[in-house]
Amino acid sequence: MDIPMFPVNDFGPAMKGMIIGGLGILHVFLAQFAIGGGMMMCYFEWLSQTGRVPFARQFVDGYFKLLVLVSFVVGAVTGVGMWFTSIQISPRTIGTMVQEFHWLWAVEWTFFTLEVVSGYCFYRCGPQLPDTIRLRLLAIYSTAAWGSLFWINGILSWQLTPGSYFATHSVWDGFFNPSFWPSLIFRTISSMTIAALVACVVLNFVTRFDREQRVVLQHRAVRFLIPMVAMPALAVWYFLVLPVDSREWVLGGSVVMSMFFALGAACSLLIGAYAVAVMFTQGLYLNGATAALLASLAFLATAGGEFVREGVRKPYTIRQYLYSNSITQDEVAYLREVGCLNIDPWPVEDPDTYPTDDLRRGAHVFRIQCSICHTIDGANGLVHLAGKWTPMQLRLNIAQLQRTKPFMPPFAGTAEEVDWLSEWIAWQSAGRPSDWDRNPNAPTLAQVDEWLDEVGTTPGIELPEQPQEAGR
Repeated sequence: MDIPMFPVNDFGPAMKGMIIGGLGILHVFLAQFAIGGGMMMCYFEWLSQTGRVPFARQFVDGYFKLLVLVSFVVGAVTGVGMWFTSIQISPRTIGTMVQEFHWLWAVEWTFFTLEVVSGYCFYRCGPQLPDTIRLRLLAIYSTAAWGSLFWINGILSWQLTPGSYFATHSVWDGFFNPSFWPSLIFRTISSMTIAALVACVVLNFVTRFDREQRVVLQHRAVRFLIPMVAMPALAVWYFLVLPVDSREWVLGGSVVMSMFFALGAACSLLIGAYAVAVMFTQGLYLNGATAALLASLAFLATAGGEFVREGVRKPYTIRQYLYSNSITQDEVAYLREVGCLNIDPWPVEDPDTYPTDDLRRGAHVFRIQCSICHTIDGANGLVHLAGKWTPMQLRLNIAQLQRTKPFMPPFAGTAEEVDWLSEWIAWQSAGRPSDWDRNPNAPTLAQVDEWLDEVGTTPGIELPEQPQEAGR
């Protein structure tokens, strides 16, 4: 089997998944601000040109400057950062997505280019343009921004719900996958929500309107929050198309994912409740502090939603194909025979810090199979998770990893590699002593081999329930 070489990704103090996750949340929030902001500017430009709110034109010019400075600049930087970190941390995932959908990526980049060009044209020339051209240019910008979302949404949702793609290998079967439409509509509404809340912040801190004018503009802006009433139905729709095990992670199977889901839902509920109060109490005014607080809640809701979207894919980064450690399902059985160290020739960092060859090999196994999601003793650290296990527990739980934690991939290596990784964890838990002897109570390699054969290479989410022993 031709398996690509693993990149050199030595582990550091931070968990790699947290780096890309944190950057991704910020980028998604800014991207959705750009999409919703384009829609809002079209709406306010129309209000100005039709005479409904004549001074809305001044707001459009001020709001767009903020959109360009924040979303275009910071959004572009974080977008490039997302590509850079993805290539460094999980190159097989991003490589597979580009390979399978390269023409659709090209279409998305075309829309993004049109978004940037039209946006900068409005930024430079908008105040001098006649009304008709202003509105058309804003409409082009808004359409391009939403078009970019349309294409990227299909590719990202494919990671979780590939549908019939791996049976048909049709690009369109993968793109219009089961979660495409609920995800697209949900993100569109989220974009409108963020744009409305940022507009209220801008009205208080950036533009120069009197209080009466700000109230008028705010009550127009909060109309973009009305589609939030559809969010509960969209959430139900989204959950219904998810794989059963993914739903279970959110609905109690994983405490962390359940908490982040609750965070996103609670923040959205608070924003919606305040929006209703503003719309039905005409005299209510959002001051700068309240507007900033609501925008912060929108960021937290985005963070919760993105964390859950990423988390429910476990143990995969591309469901039915690629595990979170960049090893495919088919490769697990192969690596059980030849070992994962034989396909990764790169040495570990600071090899002289390990007192034995077995510990060096254990560190190497950790880098290949564990470091994408775990640190040594930091966030999600193996010392904290497994440091108190006995030698028997360590080897059994690693050998049958998908049974120990069903949201983790099967161990892709030999019994010796299980043994080396277990010794390395024990050594780290003991404080990295300069002298280290193998634990005499460790199970034999024959026993570890038996455990590996017993569980096989089936993902944990597909293993049958184990019957309870009599008397228990």
